[in-house]
Amino acid sequence: MAVAESVVLAPPRSAIASRLVLLLAIGLFINYVDRGNLATASPLIKDELHLSNVQLGLLTSAFFWTYTPAQLLSSWLAEKVGPFRVLAAGFALWSIATILTGFAGGFASLIVLRIFLGLGESAGFPCSSKLLADHLPPHQLGTANGFIVAGVALGPAFGTLVGGLLMASYGWRAMFLVFGTVALIWLWPWLSVTRSAPRAVDTQAAQPPPAYSAILSLREMWGCLLGHFSLNYFLYFVLSWLPLYLVKERGFSIAEMAQFGALIYALHGISSITIGWLSDRWVAAGGSITGVRKAVAVASHLVGAVALVVTVLGGPVVSMAALLVAGACLGACGSSFWAITQTLAGPRAAARWVGVQNGVANFAGIVAPLITGVIADRTGSFTGAFFFAAAVAVIGAAGWGLVIRRVEPVRWSA
Repeated sequence: MAVAESVVLAPPRSAIASRLVLLLAIGLFINYVDRGNLATASPLIKDELHLSNVQLGLLTSAFFWTYTPAQLLSSWLAEKVGPFRVLAAGFALWSIATILTGFAGGFASLIVLRIFLGLGESAGFPCSSKLLADHLPPHQLGTANGFIVAGVALGPAFGTLVGGLLMASYGWRAMFLVFGTVALIWLWPWLSVTRSAPRAVDTQAAQPPPAYSAILSLREMWGCLLGHFSLNYFLYFVLSWLPLYLVKERGFSIAEMAQFGALIYALHGISSITIGWLSDRWVAAGGSITGVRKAVAVASHLVGAVALVVTVLGGPVVSMAALLVAGACLGACGSSFWAITQTLAGPRAAARWVGVQNGVANFAGIVAPLITGVIADRTGSFTGAFFFAAAVAVIGAAGWGLVIRRVEPVRWSA
């Protein structure tokens, strides 16, 4: 059985905290560069390989066929082998899969490589959340997650801008080869930190993790599942289809698409750092962790939903402005909801909780590309898909605001 309790935690648990946050932010930046490369290249891949929108949706969805269920495997390995080692192994696997995508000859080979990419990238969030819960107290998680979500946002920004420019000069295959090869450099500083990192000292972290039944019995977990699934639907809708939408419906060139898409993701990243830092300062000034974290999560969902609707109803200038607002909302919520999750779970349950939550939430990555592809093919436009994504965002606001009661560490029974 588990009940919530208020706990005052000590300052950062080890001297490696700042280096850890920086490397995790860079690692997840690379994670999302590689994850979003297919969307960036989709206008060229679609034409060269003669793919339909549904086939493009399947390629995006295939990533989640392994990424989603492997969340539980990655969380288990993080507990048994250690989050440092598991993240290093996953990073190497997804980088190699990215390199090999540059040699793909057709739809079938792309499907296989997307499956391996998903398997490698499944290590990212269970391991990073475990490490943050081990080494940082709850009142500093907003800023730390702000930097990590900035990496998640700036990855697509960098991938869209630099990848688009690479494609314009050298073709889509060169983009995968360059990004996958350069990414492997990250392993050198990561392995260095691994060798010098102390074991977590929190007494919770030294105890066995709670049973899955105990985690799933919590109302707060179900609020996190609903809110996270909704946010992921919003994110993967944008990540998977924005380049094609800008090129096919808004008439952007590849270079223009790359520049504007990068700007959206840049605002995503800037918002995550800014709102994460401001929310921590709000807490430091006397605001309750519950009120601050929930207010940011709910507001970002609702404003983001409005922005999606305005995107398809407004003229060219208004539509582009609304997309920029949507990007900012993604960043604002990201810095808050990971702090909610890590605070609730604590060091003892962080890997397992995030494995369950991220696994369920990333079913959105399976359904969002397919639903969008079907709507676009049947209606001849993306308008219905934008409305559907907005409705899902509103449902997510209810998860954070109504289902979750208090944001405070759970006291797990022995």
